[in-house]
Amino acid sequence: MSTSMQDLLSHGRKQQKQRTRSALIDAAQRLIEEGRSPTVEDAAEAAGISRTTAYRYFRNQGELLTATHPEVVKTSLLPEDAPTGVEERLELVVREITRFVAKHEAQNRTMLRLSLDPSTPRERLVLRQGRAIGWIEDALLPLRSRMSRAALRRLVLAIRSAIGIEAYVWLVDVAGLSSGDALKTMRWSSKMLLLGALSEI
Repeated sequence: MSTSMQDLLSHGRKQQKQRTRSALIDAAQRLIEEGRSPTVEDAAEAAGISRTTAYRYFRNQGELLTATHPEVVKTSLLPEDAPTGVEERLELVVREITRFVAKHEAQNRTMLRLSLDPSTPRERLVLRQGRAIGWIEDALLPLRSRMSRAALRRLVLAIRSAIGIEAYVWLVDVAGLSSGDALKTMRWSSKMLLLGALSEI
């Protein structure tokens, strides 16, 4: 077999592997929209792929969910060369959180609806595990020496309430804003909350 033919076959296999992986991820995302916390077997069945094949791509549910929404496993949304200024840090984090809200709107809406049902087990709420609070706390780290723990906690929760799917749904469905304007409003709100808190120090 010629080298060019081997390269062609190798390229074809890589493309097939990528299609299989994408199919599993897409299936998992659809299942999340339905309010499920899909296992590898669930995604395989939904994608029409054998379980054995699926496990070659994802060893467990954690790996699958991480591939589906890689943002959720991050402990920080700041880059390695993060700015030291609290306003700049918060702006970066809020922009990432609101981008995630809009990008995965359907899944986030489903998780919100399910979270309002007290009978829903928490493990089914894949996208509602309180991660954003940790990300915001990380952004506001420079304020730890300037604010009391209670005041800082109040600020973190206030910002979270202004930039999550709850705020997005109200701004779009009730206030009638476009998705883009809703995101701008959420980002503006977070900035005003921070500036208000800084003025009280």
